[in-house]
Amino acid sequence: MTESTSDQQLLYVNDQLSDEEIQREADLYGPLTDSVRGLIAATLQTEVGESDVRRARALIGEAASLLRAKAIPGPYGVRWGASGRKRGWGNAADGLRNAVAPPLNIRTDPDGRARTDFHLGPQYEGPAGLVHGGVSALILDQVLGDAAVAGGTPGMTGTLTLRYRRPTPLGDLYAEARVDRVEGVKTIVVGHISGSDGICVEAEGVFILPRWAREAIAEQNASTAG
Repeated sequence: MTESTSDQQLLYVNDQLSDEEIQREADLYGPLTDSVRGLIAATLQTEVGESDVRRARALIGEAASLLRAKAIPGPYGVRWGASGRKRGWGNAADGLRNAVAPPLNIRTDPDGRARTDFHLGPQYEGPAGLVHGGVSALILDQVLGDAAVAGGTPGMTGTLTLRYRRPTPLGDLYAEARVDRVEGVKTIVVGHISGSDGICVEAEGVFILPRWAREAIAEQNASTAG
């Protein structure tokens, strides 16, 4: 096992928090993230004068210093509580504590399907008035990956192939995905993003169960069999 793989595994943590403790954290940090998300949009759209900009910078700096007084030293990682409730709160697509995330509220079915209604504001612009193509890729990568997880065959993204059928407008959008087939450790998932005029972006993703996860499953199975 390489050092980088070992370090990555350390970011998967079972912290044994109860569902009540997790909900208290969500209720505390979720609104904070929403406030920062609103600040990002306001920073983009503001036309106030120099004195107000300088005052805002000072206030933002003060808030950042307050929050950094006690902080984890690196990525949030993925955490599980005592009941098995998973928190990928640092995720760039749907992380509850990541203000970069749109965010996505992804709903899944056990047959390997995922879907979400979401809104992309001005901070996700690429061409004028339209969604940046890389943002579409980010969202589809997440939705397709969640479909693979829902179907019981999770993995890391091996390839993600996109077809941009029409410009994707900023505003209210919808994404969905389904598991197409499973080939050994590979899960092939298809999906799309659509707007009011129909499908904007189509995607196919290949998700591969990483070697360290395969080894862990094999060890667990051997231990159970013994």
